[in-house]
Amino acid sequence: MIRTCSIWRSLEVVGDTPILLILEAIWWGERRFDKIHARSGLQKALISDRLKKLIEAGIIEKRPYTDRPPRYEYLLTEKGQDLYWTSLMLLRWERKWSSQRNRLKIELTHTPCGSVTDPQPLCGHCREVIHPADVSWEEGPGVGLMSPVYSRRRQRRGAGEDLVERASVFTEVAELMGDRWASLILRSIFTHLRKFDEILKDTAIASNILSERLAWLTEIGVVTAVLYQNNPERFEYWLTKKGLDYYPVLVMLQQWGDKYYASPEGPPLLLFHKTCGRPLEPYVGCSNCLEPILPGDVTFRVSEGRGSKTRRR
Repeated sequence: MIRTCSIWRSLEVVGDTPILLILEAIWWGERRFDKIHARSGLQKALISDRLKKLIEAGIIEKRPYTDRPPRYEYLLTEKGQDLYWTSLMLLRWERKWSSQRNRLKIELTHTPCGSVTDPQPLCGHCREVIHPADVSWEEGPGVGLMSPVYSRRRQRRGAGEDLVERASVFTEVAELMGDRWASLILRSIFTHLRKFDEILKDTAIASNILSERLAWLTEIGVVTAVLYQNNPERFEYWLTKKGLDYYPVLVMLQQWGDKYYASPEGPPLLLFHKTCGRPLEPYVGCSNCLEPILPGDVTFRVSEGRGSKTRRR
């Protein structure tokens, strides 16, 4: 049994690399199957399977755009559009930390203020940038225990290398969020559980899988292992700057999960912004005017090596 967690419930739906690559394609405006296939680089059978799961989860809907022959396009529902802030934080992390920096150059413009923007995670009360050290938490009314269901999904390690030649933005961050176990481990470390046994108890992950994921997170520079005991050697796992910068992704994902997957009693976890002393109501805002960035309020210019394209999102 593990703590009830909106992040975990959200990851059960979107914590999958192919799903994230499909959602990325739709966020780019590719709504038809062949366009999603070209943008994501995924196998057609895999796309069909994940589109079905996204429809079942209420994140996208399937609409016909021609009858003869029948053809369909895939559109985000309100629930899917509510993942927009999570997607912007994924983009923020990828732009800052991806090793594939020469792939795509993206310039976002916030149309209400007309400024090029770097979307930021902000507090809804004081409008200051949210940093992990400035957030405290306590158990919420929906706290409890749940039995985790670890369904088997094929790992897609190396997707970053596979997608370098394609017009994809989410590569390394799709692998990180697409591995639900890794994100659950990071949740534990963000709540100051740093020792192997503490993380093991908090996540209920099999010990061999936990060892492998911690080694992988260390290898990619998200956590660092710090020796705290000799004979036998024992380590604590601390977040690096790269790992700390993943925090806004989890915050926005928790907010989405609280809206769609919290128990009737309320959210299982309450966050507080120590900077202003108020409950944390996070949002993604424009780095210039600090107003919330909403779907439809952004145009983006993308350089793909063949010139720039400007689109409205």
